[in-house]
Amino acid sequence: MLHIFFNTLPFFALIALGYAAAKRSIFSQEATAHLTKFVFYFALSAMLFKFSSNLALSDILEWDFMAAYLIGSLSLYVLTAMVARFRGQSFESAVIEAQCSVIGNMGWMGLAMLPILLGEQAISYIIMVLIIDLMIFGPLIVILLVAHREGQLNLKLLQTIGLGLIKNPLVLSISTGLLWAAFEIPVPDLLNRFMTILGGASTPGALFAIGASMAFAARGQISVPLYLSINKLIVHPILVGVTALFVFAIDPFASAVMMACAAMPIAGNVYMVATHYGVPSQRISIAILISTTASIATISAIIGLVTQLYS
Repeated sequence: MLHIFFNTLPFFALIALGYAAAKRSIFSQEATAHLTKFVFYFALSAMLFKFSSNLALSDILEWDFMAAYLIGSLSLYVLTAMVARFRGQSFESAVIEAQCSVIGNMGWMGLAMLPILLGEQAISYIIMVLIIDLMIFGPLIVILLVAHREGQLNLKLLQTIGLGLIKNPLVLSISTGLLWAAFEIPVPDLLNRFMTILGGASTPGALFAIGASMAFAARGQISVPLYLSINKLIVHPILVGVTALFVFAIDPFASAVMMACAAMPIAGNVYMVATHYGVPSQRISIAILISTTASIATISAIIGLVTQLYS
């Protein structure tokens, strides 16, 4: 366990460096936004294309694995929304809290850390989790919010969501890479080296940007953010682990990767969705800060425990 903790420290040191740079005004909020765009549109996309173009479709479409993760996550999603409604929260706040409980920082922290900590054999499982987050939970929150406000689900909304998915660089890079792999097209050495260099910027860039953005997070009442952080960091990996191991009898290594993915802290895009649709977002910002900070300990603990499943 201590060994895993020391292995994760360099990743969190990059987050701390970004935080310190922003706090000392070396890195402004505008600079953080530009770095985030570079990582999102270029570095992460290059890394995802490189990963997916070297995978077979049979490696990336394990339906039992995807069903286990989806069912475990949806269980927590529904439970969190019900608890929020019981507490007197609006429908919109309830589904945002539910989103916080299941959407982790996979595109930034997960892709940066887990292939290094768990090995390259984990990449296909990480991409499967990312596909579910991008293709199911990403559209789901928009559908629920808009349909609730308009009182109906119309074709225009579905077209808008579909167009948004097509334009998402992470979706585009994964799908392009999988098509490349499906047709068994050799990746030219020049392109592979280019993707390696550009994708190599994703880990330090993403983690630095996470830290810098935390410096601008709101401060305030922490009881709900703390509850949401516990949901994401602890309850989520437990639920998907139970579903994987005892319902679907998934391979121990695959189950371990799934639980490690579920242990990622709350993703920043939940805050962006809440802000875009005018749902109170201060608590979400605080929850992201708390869960990211606490994940220094919880990710190490979860990975240390899950690696015992297949060791």
